[in-house]
Amino acid sequence: MSATATATMAGWRAGSVLRGGCMALCLLGLALMAKGAMVPLKAAVAQALLERAFDRSLAEHRPVKPWPWADTAPVARISIERLGVREVVLSGGTGQAMAFGPTVMPRTTAGVTIMAAHRDTHFRFIRDLQVGDVIRVETVHGTIQRYHVTGFQTVRWDRFAYDRNPALPRLALTTCWPIEAVRHGPWRRIVWAEAE
Repeated sequence: MSATATATMAGWRAGSVLRGGCMALCLLGLALMAKGAMVPLKAAVAQALLERAFDRSLAEHRPVKPWPWADTAPVARISIERLGVREVVLSGGTGQAMAFGPTVMPRTTAGVTIMAAHRDTHFRFIRDLQVGDVIRVETVHGTIQRYHVTGFQTVRWDRFAYDRNPALPRLALTTCWPIEAVRHGPWRRIVWAEAE
């Protein structure tokens, strides 16, 4: 074989390896993009299943799981008409439940209901609430309670406190603060509301 033929063959092999490597990188990129696109799709499906589970829970007057392996179930729905907000509230008070929506914190005292959610998803609206806004809470048992926003408080997570014997039932919506932050921090924004 001539030197020219050997060089041509080596160049062809190198080109094939390069083309194969580029093809593999493109396929890997497409796979990663598809995986990233699945996150919003799964979130939309989860919200539809939560809405359906809330409606079934309301009809049956008991919490119904949104999917068989769920460790949470809808217990209420909150809405703020002025902002067009409508969120299914889940049981459990866990971080896993908060991945899907607001959650009622366990072991709160009678007269005070505390709900928590992530600042960048379900409680993003907190930044737009104003004193006087009405928050409607509908439970799976069919009861409806309206609260009006009375004020806001920003506190460290370990300094959150509330009156254990309020004159009127109170609702606290809490999320990490500030809303635009990208890192976890010690601050929490509390929206206080009283029953009407």
